[in-house]
Amino acid sequence: MTDRPPVPTDKPKAEFSLLQLIPNMLTIAAICSGISAIRFAAEGNTALAVFLITLASILDGMDGRAARYLGSDSKIGAELDSLADFVNFGVAPPLVVYFWGLQDFYRAGWLAVLVFAICCVMRLARFNVDSRTKDPLDDGGYFTGVPSPAGAMLVMLPIYLPYAFGPGAAMPDFLACIYIVLVGWIMISRIPTWSFKSVSFSRTNVTYFLIFFTGFIACLVSFPWATLVICCFAYAGSIIWAVLELRMDKRKS
Repeated sequence: MTDRPPVPTDKPKAEFSLLQLIPNMLTIAAICSGISAIRFAAEGNTALAVFLITLASILDGMDGRAARYLGSDSKIGAELDSLADFVNFGVAPPLVVYFWGLQDFYRAGWLAVLVFAICCVMRLARFNVDSRTKDPLDDGGYFTGVPSPAGAMLVMLPIYLPYAFGPGAAMPDFLACIYIVLVGWIMISRIPTWSFKSVSFSRTNVTYFLIFFTGFIACLVSFPWATLVICCFAYAGSIIWAVLELRMDKRKS
């Protein structure tokens, strides 16, 4: 008998179940949501545009977890997710702000949009490299810089303020441009930012967390703009707290 070459056992699957396609479907739905936000912002429907970007953020948080839960992680899925993040969080949010109130200040406003988009794509590129070489949360459960979904929600603060507190609370155009660039900078900075992935609760505190979460959803539905403003300031406070906490930990060590 002659020796036969071993039969490869890792052949690509000829068929995929519908459940295995759910993560990529969620990612594509997020892309459609982000691109649609640009359309509605250009048409003057800013509230719907902000809602669609928020929806894209929720879908972005679901697709990766769904892929891990269903065991359908793939290289194409990871690349698709990264490209979706750039569209949804690097392009759509600053454009929504631009169409909403910076067209009269178009030169500086467009420059701020470009700076934010470039910062976001650099942030995503760095994250992709880090995720292949090390755990992005290996520094005590903190991200390096603001994640792109959080940056997308922060950069729309100039929209939230007048919707929540009236026209008198609107940022001047020049200040809004500086703010957009600032958010882009903290995305690519080395500032540590708190990660929800590292948070855990004891059994006795789960009930309290669920009650708090229910109240948060109720506030988001009843007072969406004010709640988004509070979330932005709370997140900014968490960044300051993370910097101070990390410095104290380094001094102790």
